[in-house]
Amino acid sequence: MTSATQTNEGIALFSQSANPVSDQALFNKVARRLIPFLFISYLIAQVDKMNVGFAKLTMLNDLGFSDIVYGLGAGMFFIGYVLFEVPSNIALRRFGAPRWLGRIMISWGLLSVAMLFVHSPTSFYSLRFLIGIAEAGFFPGVIYYLTLWFPAERRTRMTAMFMSAIALAGVVVGPVSGLILETLNGFAGLRGWQWLFIIEGTPAIVLGVIAIAHLDNGPDEARWLTTRERERIKTLVASEASTRGHAPLKSVLLNGRVLLLSLVYGCYGTSFFGFVFWLPTIIENAGVQRPLLIGILSTIPWIAGAVTMLGLATFVKRREQTTPLLIALALLAALGWAASPSALSSLPMAMLFCSLAMAGTMGSLPLFWNLPTAMFSGMAAAAAIALISALGNIPGFLSPYMVGWVKTATGSFALPMYIFASGMLLVAIILFILQRPTSDD
Repeated sequence: MTSATQTNEGIALFSQSANPVSDQALFNKVARRLIPFLFISYLIAQVDKMNVGFAKLTMLNDLGFSDIVYGLGAGMFFIGYVLFEVPSNIALRRFGAPRWLGRIMISWGLLSVAMLFVHSPTSFYSLRFLIGIAEAGFFPGVIYYLTLWFPAERRTRMTAMFMSAIALAGVVVGPVSGLILETLNGFAGLRGWQWLFIIEGTPAIVLGVIAIAHLDNGPDEARWLTTRERERIKTLVASEASTRGHAPLKSVLLNGRVLLLSLVYGCYGTSFFGFVFWLPTIIENAGVQRPLLIGILSTIPWIAGAVTMLGLATFVKRREQTTPLLIALALLAALGWAASPSALSSLPMAMLFCSLAMAGTMGSLPLFWNLPTAMFSGMAAAAAIALISALGNIPGFLSPYMVGWVKTATGSFALPMYIFASGMLLVAIILFILQRPTSDD
């Protein structure tokens, strides 16, 4: 009997004898290796997205910017992001996750630090656009990367753990940013918002260097796994991939279901970026003036989002159908946003309704990615994930500009909140239409 035959028989025996307990231990081992680093990296990515909302509290007065200038500049990030999302994810598959994710983090970190040199609307717009190009592909790249390591039944939990960095960033960035703005303003001749970009942009550069050494392209290259463990992961992932499509790239980009899911994700983005860019201002308008206190209060909705996200990920693991739950969450977010205008003058009620909207929005995100990742594999999966993420981020440009324009014109946040509510109601309608007995949820 040849050595190759013995190896193949050993692998087959392991695959047949593997049980849920041993698989659980294996995937726990993989999760311990990958998820903490990916979580921290995504946490820093979200901090670098959110900090401009806190920098706004003092930067606009220092530079003489209006809310419209801020809204346009905040949104410029997403033009670069959307344009380069699909090419970046295709490049990740070609060059491998370690090098490509590392490159993304180093470049966005350097550009985020460079925000300290903003002095005019043009420089503000330009740097925000370049940061969007630099960061493009990070999130969909990680979502695709997880499909190489975890089958769907385990991936929901992993995705939720990874994406909970969004909510934790909301909890962390407020107090930290408020503290920086208050305590470092004028230190070494720099304004507080300049120190904000320096301190919160630098970790991305460090993590980018670490990513190149820490991550592996896939199970085949994971020397920290045994041969049997690598083969077991590949067997489980391959068996799932065999049920998904290997569609040509062009057909993926024109797939009607993918385009509808992009619209759904875009509505999530409209709601989400309503919090990212305007929650500090909403709290300020409710009567809170100190940046540190604004930052502390802003953690309340983000905590609600984190608890909902992680709690539902555990619950859904025991259910086959996630679409009905996604519909219910969309309706909850719509209710929270729709009720918020009536509570703008009351800080406790504003926090309550913003928390409801946040719970519905954030709780949906990891569950949503079960839908597109069940449709394709390989390059088709990478392209579909990137397209949905790219098109879904278009509201990231429209939302801050629209809110800035409406606030300037009306002096109120009421109309934008109704628009956010309408977007989440549209999510519920689209998901209801897409729901079929043979759905891949």
